[in-house]
Amino acid sequence: MNEGPSDNLQVLIGADKIHERVRELASQISTDYRGRSLRLIGILKGSWIFLADLIRQLDLDVSVSFLGVASYGRSTKTSGEVKITLDLDDSIEGLDVLVVEDILDTGETFRYLQGVLTGHQPRSLKSVVLLDKPARRTQHVKADYVGFTIPDVFVVGYGLDFSQQYRNLPDVCVLHP
Repeated sequence: MNEGPSDNLQVLIGADKIHERVRELASQISTDYRGRSLRLIGILKGSWIFLADLIRQLDLDVSVSFLGVASYGRSTKTSGEVKITLDLDDSIEGLDVLVVEDILDTGETFRYLQGVLTGHQPRSLKSVVLLDKPARRTQHVKADYVGFTIPDVFVVGYGLDFSQQYRNLPDVCVLHP
């Protein structure tokens, strides 16, 4: 790993590698949903950069909704309490839905979202995550599409933050306190 843009950051996944993997994910998703419309639900705030890059690579009829969720606050550890901070603004009933997440960590938020979104009666419900951190999993959940599997480190960049900082970094970096 190379030194990142600051003394407390270390590049884990570089921008070029991220963009290549996003293209690969988009190709697989486009193949899997060929001939169908797809609703992407971006989980705010961390997924928006990933979602923007992904949607531009999809060869499908797509629409987008956003759902705001909070579970970290100003800490590097999840609070364990999931809160909806922005609800869906239109119905997903009967639609093919793909949830776009930045990271799958403990699985608490992921499990919560599955329950909430299933209650809206979509035709199908799948998920894509940029990063999967299975070492911290406390819930038995898995994403349908995974960009990268990472070790148990706290990461920022490419939309992921710590206390609303570092989202603008082009790489995924390990944050060393």
